[in-house]
Amino acid sequence: MPMAVGVMLRRIKDKVYADVGRHDVKPGDKIILETEHGVETGVVFEREKNIQKGKDPIGKVIRKLSEEDKKKLAENEKRNEKAFNVVLEKAKDHELDMKLTCVSYTFDRSKLFVYYTSETRVDFRELIKDLGHILKTRIQMVQIGVRDESKMVGGLGTCGRALCCQSFLKDFSSVTIDMAKEQELSLNTAKLSGLCGRLMCCISYENEHYKNIKKDLPEIGSAITTPEGKGKLAAIDCIKETVTVDFGDKNFKTFPIERITKRSEPEKNDNAKNKKDKPQERK
Repeated sequence: MPMAVGVMLRRIKDKVYADVGRHDVKPGDKIILETEHGVETGVVFEREKNIQKGKDPIGKVIRKLSEEDKKKLAENEKRNEKAFNVVLEKAKDHELDMKLTCVSYTFDRSKLFVYYTSETRVDFRELIKDLGHILKTRIQMVQIGVRDESKMVGGLGTCGRALCCQSFLKDFSSVTIDMAKEQELSLNTAKLSGLCGRLMCCISYENEHYKNIKKDLPEIGSAITTPEGKGKLAAIDCIKETVTVDFGDKNFKTFPIERITKRSEPEKNDNAKNKKDKPQERK
């Protein structure tokens, strides 16, 4: 089994594994590697691991990115801009129902990836013929989702920071409205949605913490016992791990979670129950 590193490719950050050979590379290094699509650039994100051939895509590390390679990458970026305009113009000529996100040449320019979003299936056969004739390279159309589009284009979230998907997230996790309910967030979807129009990824970050805190607590309104007596649970702060207790007459106090206990339910009269359930003897 070859020793390999995980590598993220292109702006969409596709993940592949590459045989390191004798090269000394570590996470964060920019490298040139050979893949099934040609010679590409990538960023190492995972340390060496044993990968069985045929189980995962295997590339081959050629070298670390050099100064000459950086100059060629800058030239490729200029070509990407020109190719983007060509693809956009030709897509309009063919009246295709698609939204062009970006285009990206491989490092050796043997292939051009065209990323787009569309709600319908699009016939690209004539478009690819035109583009191949004009750009003199192989064309691969790649349909992506709106979350991937935001990841590639980038932007600022409602928090004012760079989008999580562009800055550090490697994979998208499932985000549901139930998570927002668990955290008692406003259920206004406009406020909960990111630039992609889907629920914000950050809603899932603290969800497990909320679930773990609440699983051993009674529901709001339940009777509980505190160091200062008995009251009703009025609110739970999962971040501070505190609860607010209502003692009546607008008397509210806050306690750490570990200092409160749930009031025990009144015991049932087993004798009465048994007497009721037991068949009466005839006299």
